[in-house]
Amino acid sequence: MTDPSEDAPSSIEERRAGRELLLESVFRPLSNVFVPLLQRIGVSPPAVVLANAAVGLLAALALGRGQLIGAAVLLQLKTLLDNMDGQLARASGRVTLTGRYLDTVADLVVNAALFAMLGYVTGRPFLAAVSFVALTLVLAVDFNVTELYREAHDIPRRQPVATGGPAERVLASLYAMLFAPLDRAVRSVSEWRFGGRAAYDRFSVTFLANLGLTTQLALLGLCLLLGTPSAYLWFALVCLVSLVPLQLRAERQARAAVV
Repeated sequence: MTDPSEDAPSSIEERRAGRELLLESVFRPLSNVFVPLLQRIGVSPPAVVLANAAVGLLAALALGRGQLIGAAVLLQLKTLLDNMDGQLARASGRVTLTGRYLDTVADLVVNAALFAMLGYVTGRPFLAAVSFVALTLVLAVDFNVTELYREAHDIPRRQPVATGGPAERVLASLYAMLFAPLDRAVRSVSEWRFGGRAAYDRFSVTFLANLGLTTQLALLGLCLLLGTPSAYLWFALVCLVSLVPLQLRAERQARAAVV
């Protein structure tokens, strides 16, 4: 599903194919400032992943205590760290499956904690649970549609190194249990609706990229600053609903291409 440790593009074409504006214009340039320092002092990418998860959980705790401004600030720090770990892994030549799986599982844990606290502070636990599922599905579609686009257009992707260590095996098992069914479901729908044809275009990939986690946490932070955390829960649902016209557009284009 989501693949934050691999989220920076390896080519200009790939970056343009799925450009998340807030990520590219704000958080990635900021992360590039700190990555050389982390590399010089020998910080490992997994350590940054764990730091980003810890900050995300602190944001959830602050949210649960009603400290909305503090939670909003911590969420943006989490996003910065989330970008730094992937950049550091590439800069140091340590792009591994362990880092990829750890990053993805950590994001899921933090998201679950955030939505649990959103349900608590808004008094709408059911809405929060549904919105959490909605966001998880949106992120899964974003990741897999981008992968399908890359495969269809032969866009290269740096493959993480498999170490075969115990941590990697445990994290791979968690990924297989939590995310692999979503990945298969999205690809099955694509195969069913398009028969294996390349159907998703650059617009689709870019649209989905801008529903990515960086944008989501920025909007959640904005809602917290405005004192309206429940507004974000509805936004997550709107994101899921927006996938319907996007899919219909892709299907319409696919039919027109056949004709």
